[in-house]
Amino acid sequence: MSASQAPANVAIRFRDKQIEMAHGAGGKASRRLIEGLIAPILCASASGPLTDAAYVNVGGGRIAVTADGFVVNPLRFPGGSIGELAVNGTVNDLAVSGAHAEVLLVTLVLEAGLETSVLEAEIRAMAQAAERAGVVIVGGDTKVVEHGKADKMYISTTGIGRSLPGVRVDASSIRAGDKILLSGPIGDHGITILLARGELELEADLRSDTRSVLPLVESMVAACGPGIRWMRDPTRGGVATSLNEVARDCGLGVVLQEDLIPLRDEVRGACELLGLDPLHIANEGQFIAIVSAESADQALAALRGCEGGEGAVVVGEISGQPAGTVLVSTEYGGSRVIDMLVGDPLPRIC
Repeated sequence: MSASQAPANVAIRFRDKQIEMAHGAGGKASRRLIEGLIAPILCASASGPLTDAAYVNVGGGRIAVTADGFVVNPLRFPGGSIGELAVNGTVNDLAVSGAHAEVLLVTLVLEAGLETSVLEAEIRAMAQAAERAGVVIVGGDTKVVEHGKADKMYISTTGIGRSLPGVRVDASSIRAGDKILLSGPIGDHGITILLARGELELEADLRSDTRSVLPLVESMVAACGPGIRWMRDPTRGGVATSLNEVARDCGLGVVLQEDLIPLRDEVRGACELLGLDPLHIANEGQFIAIVSAESADQALAALRGCEGGEGAVVVGEISGQPAGTVLVSTEYGGSRVIDMLVGDPLPRIC
């Protein structure tokens, strides 16, 4: 039975009475909504864990498909804008799924009263980001809603890509002893958006990390493709949520070394002041990779040898126990459990 033939009366596990902001934060509430309500009805025939892109067979070939939505506020922020973010985010979802983005479809939901100059700036930002990423925007749709109904602009995208030869991203391939790599400093995007809203008396010289990570992924694949087990770009919910998802999907434990996690002083300071954990803060230009222990040095050298990957580092490893759990070992010899994001401390960040 295909997903489109799933019975309309299929049983669901979602028990929340209404949708809240937390359901869009990428953490526990988001997963509860998707796994408890959306996927059982729309994707009844799908098997395996949820991923950033789906692979389908078309005409004897295997292609990757992904979809995303962008509702960031404000539309423009230091280091980027909603248009650039829409392209990069879609390209990145394909890249960490082991695919090279080829074409994008873009849907714009515009609010009546939006200044033409603002729209033009975002269209140009999208075109420039697509050119940098080597992807072609081939079409889409445009809708306009009443003033006050869309907060200026929302963007949704569909990306189609071809699989990169020599790599297969699959959580079930992860083994104890595998190494966990981060491509660079975390938390830049989420904290930049928070500061750009001007709601806090904080100042920091910080910019969003939004970019295409495809060149980094391709470099690593060329160096050690068969040794790559899994990848993810830790956007909503941050590194903690992504690693909790993979720990659950592979049935093993994750152990991070706190002192190895790359973090700018501005991000650390803002998180300490606001009581936030940097591991829960969104990123838009970094990715996590789990690679075999034998491939770790090659993978790290490939990332550091690629422009923008100089800050890549091994931050931990996969362990047999405790299964399905993420632990952070502190520099003082202790450890703490890091769960998925609960609630939505930074809404509308991507």
